[in-house]
Amino acid sequence: MINNLTVKGQYTFEIFDTEGNLRDSWKSENLVVNGGLAFITGLLGGTGTVPTYIALGTDDTAVAGAQTTLVAEITDSGLARATGTVSQETTTVTDDTFQITKTFTATGSKTIEEVGIFNAASAGTMLSRALTTTKAIDTDENIVVTYQLQLANA
Repeated sequence: MINNLTVKGQYTFEIFDTEGNLRDSWKSENLVVNGGLAFITGLLGGTGTVPTYIALGTDDTAVAGAQTTLVAEITDSGLARATGTVSQETTTVTDDTFQITKTFTATGSKTIEEVGIFNAASAGTMLSRALTTTKAIDTDENIVVTYQLQLANA
């Protein structure tokens, strides 16, 4: 029997206005970048650090496998890279999906274009990157970012 392992990642976003009402939600497919592939095999070999950080950015440069950082990572306005809550979830079989969720509260207005997952509070290894399409977030609004990476037999 041949095993065709697949790795599929997806981001889910929800923006809540200042009254707590959902004003926008969408999903973005990701690319597990080249360094992210090496990162996964390192974790399997016990040589890596679990990626727990979500970062947002303001650049819409196309996603490419060789990228190691976001193009224009946000470092202010309550939207700087932060630790999310990590869990294992069940998509098809028990615990087949790695998940990170983080709620950011904006302290200023920004336009979000990109998102990435990292294993460190600064620098570190980027696991994946995706474009969000142009999404504006205003002061005191919340954006909930959830990343899921599912491993499956194809």
